[in-house]
Amino acid sequence: MTLTTATPAAPAPSATRTPQASIPPRRMPLRRRVSTAVLYVLLAVVALLPLFPLYWLVISALKSPAEFSQIPPTWFPTNPTLDQAATALTAVPFLQSMMNSVIIAGGSTISVLATSILAGYVFAKHTFKGRDLLFWAIVATMFLPPIVTLVPLYYLVNSMGLSDTYLGVMLPWLANAFGIFLMRQFIRDIPDELIEAARMDGAGEFRIVWQFVVPLLKPAIVTLAVFMFVYAWNNFIWPLSILRSEALYPVVLTLNRLMSYTMSFEYQNVVLAGAVIASLPTLLVFLVTQRVFVAGIAASGVKG
Repeated sequence: MTLTTATPAAPAPSATRTPQASIPPRRMPLRRRVSTAVLYVLLAVVALLPLFPLYWLVISALKSPAEFSQIPPTWFPTNPTLDQAATALTAVPFLQSMMNSVIIAGGSTISVLATSILAGYVFAKHTFKGRDLLFWAIVATMFLPPIVTLVPLYYLVNSMGLSDTYLGVMLPWLANAFGIFLMRQFIRDIPDELIEAARMDGAGEFRIVWQFVVPLLKPAIVTLAVFMFVYAWNNFIWPLSILRSEALYPVVLTLNRLMSYTMSFEYQNVVLAGAVIASLPTLLVFLVTQRVFVAGIAASGVKG
């Protein structure tokens, strides 16, 4: 008997793969490319247009008096100089007024943050009779023009003996209706379960606000701080009404004094140099907080 061994079948030849021809990307039609380029140019112009006054302010402050009065004006300073800035710092007590503005704006901002967080927490997470009526009454004060409350505030602060003081300047801005509204809207979105769990652990209300609520309000706090600091820094009418001592003048009032020192046209660039110096703190605050500030603005736009 003969045993035959089966021979394994030969593997089928693999199918040869022909490389696919590369398909060239479809080019955008010429008309569409032109319209897209025009759109980008328009968007760039719109974005840069608000920066033009700041640019003109800076280059005018760096020009010499002769170049500043030149007609037609030059778009770039030929020989940039800081002599105007030195004159602005020495003609009036500029540095002292900057420090006064830091005290007034910083104190007002800290007070507004504290009162807004506490009041917003109460309106968002506590229930009491007349809560909604009181909240909307506070919000309604946002629609009053500041000039309407100027005279009553002046008599109130003056009757308290706080005129011509730092506290007298800051008193009307120690609390802010917009800040209370903003914080209430953000705190409403914090889960009630988190606050209840903190209370069950024995935490008091101030501890709950400081340890559990405030860390979740970073975008809102930065947004409100930037708004309040810039507003208090640029406020002119109220400090002019309540202050009599030039040693307490904020920088905006000192800039007004600087204009009286340099009435001649050829020295107007000194005033512009002073304006540049006075704008640096607010620009610095925005640049430091811009990322969180933009996030806070975006978040506040979707709060109900």
